Amino acid sequence: MPQDRPDDAFAWIDAQRERRDRAGLVRRLSPRPADSPLLDLASNDYLGLARHPEVTAAAAAAAQRWGAGSTGSRLVTGSTELHTTLERELAEFCGFEAALVFSSGYAANLAAVSALSGRDALIVSDAGNHASLIDGCRLSRAEVAVVPHADPDAVRKVLGAAEEDTREEAAEAAEAAEAAGAVPARRRALAVSDSVFSVDGDAAPLAALAAACRAHGAALVVDEAHGLGVLGEGGRGAVHGAGLAGAPDVVVTATLSKSLGSQGGVVLGPARVIEHLVNTARTFIFDTGLNPAAVGAALASLRLLRREPERAARVRTVAMGLYGRLTAAGLTAVRPDASVVSVRAPSPEQAVRWAADCRAAGLLVGCFRPPSVPDGISRLRLTARGDLTEEQVGRAVDVIVKTAPTA
Repeated sequence: MPQDRPDDAFAWIDAQRERRDRAGLVRRLSPRPADSPLLDLASNDYLGLARHPEVTAAAAAAAQRWGAGSTGSRLVTGSTELHTTLERELAEFCGFEAALVFSSGYAANLAAVSALSGRDALIVSDAGNHASLIDGCRLSRAEVAVVPHADPDAVRKVLGAAEEDTREEAAEAAEAAEAAGAVPARRRALAVSDSVFSVDGDAAPLAALAAACRAHGAALVVDEAHGLGVLGEGGRGAVHGAGLAGAPDVVVTATLSKSLGSQGGVVLGPARVIEHLVNTARTFIFDTGLNPAAVGAALASLRLLRREPERAARVRTVAMGLYGRLTAAGLTAVRPDASVVSVRAPSPEQAVRWAADCRAAGLLVGCFRPPSVPDGISRLRLTARGDLTEEQVGRAVDVIVKTAPTA
């Protein structure tokens, strides 16, 4: 164990590295070449559009016309006509009044959660939410209640208990406001949830969550990172599929880096919510706008998806094919609701070895271990792509089964 020295400000890093080594939790960058020979079941390119000729051509054309960078924040010089077009078409496609594009899906989640809550607000957060939603909760300064995974009744109980606890205070505030001729303020509350959870690929019970929120006047914020392009009519997302698109109390966030094969993020919702974000969201006001090439690529992907809606159904077919073949071979996998197929591993060390053995056999898979997984269970994470052939799916299954560790 390294000893701290007075002149070594970062000696503590060495100690933490040694603990990660012993726990088998070291992470390393693995740069990939442009022409990798590996069969890819690790990326989030669900529709196979990141290299589509129309998409890459649109990215190049946007860079040539608008420049390599957006040149500033969106409120200064970083908004182009291309940004506005993408926002309008995303809102129309997903069924919302308005949209606002960010530099990443992470930034979009930080913006939506923090700007729609605040110090006196209550946020109810699913235990399985993505790190960006969790960080949004932390930055919000709101009271945060973490509830069991995919449990609308737990959300309802927390919102109801909070409403009961503040009933007398609200009555007193209302009397004071009425006496002063003002409108009494109501405590802000919102529930936040992924639409499809990134670890196991299971879908949230959105209709029940919305009902729980509406019973107590709370808003619902849903991250569609893994739903857009895969679920709903023609890939319009799980929120659209649940009949909640365009609802006045529902806000959706999404990334442009998964199904749309580009980069960036978006918040969709009522026009007044989007206007509020423009004026208050720190990750919008103080961040450089999304670069034009990414905007052009995302717009081209969106238009391609509108023209070929069967791409969304193909992703789900591939996911179910992977799941069926893997479980038939005796492996433990979670039935996918969208594009993610999670396959359990006996331990973090064996998960890492399994992924490495797959790579050596020509297959690239994801490997999720603590602390990235909230349940502490390590697994391979496979992402189905709509452009995979049946032969490629069969080859992937063969490699995973042959390299599987024994318990």
